[in-house]
Amino acid sequence: MGNLLRRSFSGIIYVLIFVSAILFSKESYVVLTSLFGLLCIWEFSKMISFKSLVTYVFFALALFLMMKRPDSYAITGVLIITILSSLYLIYQLFSKKEILFSNDRSKLGLTIRYLIFSMSFLVLLPLYKGEYNPYLMICILVLIWVNDSFAFLVGKNIGRRKLFVTVSPKKTIEGFIGGIVFALLAALLISKYNTDFTLINWIVIAVIVSVIGTIGDLVESKFKRQANIKDSGTIMPGHGGILDRLDSLLFAAPFVYLYINFII
Repeated sequence: MGNLLRRSFSGIIYVLIFVSAILFSKESYVVLTSLFGLLCIWEFSKMISFKSLVTYVFFALALFLMMKRPDSYAITGVLIITILSSLYLIYQLFSKKEILFSNDRSKLGLTIRYLIFSMSFLVLLPLYKGEYNPYLMICILVLIWVNDSFAFLVGKNIGRRKLFVTVSPKKTIEGFIGGIVFALLAALLISKYNTDFTLINWIVIAVIVSVIGTIGDLVESKFKRQANIKDSGTIMPGHGGILDRLDSLLFAAPFVYLYINFII
């Protein structure tokens, strides 16, 4: 019970801070997500035993350039690299191959492709059609939080069959399906109040954040398994680190960005 209370309290604080920053202004959202990004880099660097300031400088530079020119063709190139890198990580996950990063050069490349580029697209998500759209970001967060919450609740109460026992033994197929179902219901409600996209568009976004987000959680769990650690950090009692809390959203962000900016 004590752990549940700690988890609930820290989760509520996290949500309040995140939502407040989104609604307050574009600048507060960028500052908060940038801070989250730096913390994620710090946690991931410890996870893969990589000590370098280059990743922090690269993140700041990449974010500055992408924010300055959000319509640049270079962003399309970065998006392609990020999507292909994510697909390769998915292949390594399902083929049960170890994710290799034997030297500092490979660790730097992995951190850039897996974390820095994904974090940059998370920052860019609410910048839709050249304008800051805070409610778009909140709706995406609601979908991923609904999926995560109900996947946990359904899996805990009726979950029997393991989803990916070698990486995350607590996740179940029932929980995975439950998360998607409730995310789709949330998409139905969102479509009635947010008319930026059609119901079909919101359903597709819900499927992306549910499926790709869950895979992102598994990929981060694989990194932790290889590092022989339980959590990426201790900053959030009951949850672990910031990367533990953002892993699903980070992995899904480039795919959602691709869909709303290039497919719709």
